[in-house]
Amino acid sequence: MKVAIMYSGGKDSTYAVDYAKHKGWDISYLLSIKPTRTDCYLYHFATVEHTPAQAEAMGLKHHLLSCDVANPKQEAQIVKDFVEKNKVDALVLGGVGLQVTQLKSLQKALMPLRTEVFASHAGYDHEEIVEQMIKKGYDIRVTQIATEGLGEDWLGKQITKDTFSELRKRSQKYGFHIGFEGGYADTFVCDGPIFKKRVIIEEAERVMEDKYSGYLLIKKLRVVDKVPILR
Repeated sequence: MKVAIMYSGGKDSTYAVDYAKHKGWDISYLLSIKPTRTDCYLYHFATVEHTPAQAEAMGLKHHLLSCDVANPKQEAQIVKDFVEKNKVDALVLGGVGLQVTQLKSLQKALMPLRTEVFASHAGYDHEEIVEQMIKKGYDIRVTQIATEGLGEDWLGKQITKDTFSELRKRSQKYGFHIGFEGGYADTFVCDGPIFKKRVIIEEAERVMEDKYSGYLLIKKLRVVDKVPILR
């Protein structure tokens, strides 16, 4: 099956790439949409402009488009117009299917093209997915927050076994989704088993918009070769 993956650069869309590779699907390209505004319905805002570096690190073809509207139908039309010219059998989204507005909007838009749209891990337990990614060695960084319980100090923090344990406690206390479904937070993946190279964040700034909301502004990064592990 020939697929495109809706790629934000975060943990869910990166694991969708992992899933597609495991299935043996032909990944035609990654498609990223960078909003010019923070109130888009379908697309992540923080660090999406750096997805070309991640695609380079994974060795995959990549397209980065812009979005300057905040309307689900109009936002989905951007994807439809592109997929119509770059046909695939399916558009794969990350996550477990809780991003209902995004899924339904894209499904409706791409239906005339007979392009299937689905979440890679629909029905899976999101907590288990994150734990799998940590065990596999994915380097996941928090790049945006929008909830009580996650302060400025979480911006740029790596999600490890220990920090994920802390996230679990906070999600139970403050009521945000453990996998951040619903826009509670966004992430950026620097490395993992599907990466041929890795991304290093060299310079970044924490930007807080209010008491509970903020994002990581990455000012400088680079893609480097992985150092072989000597045994």
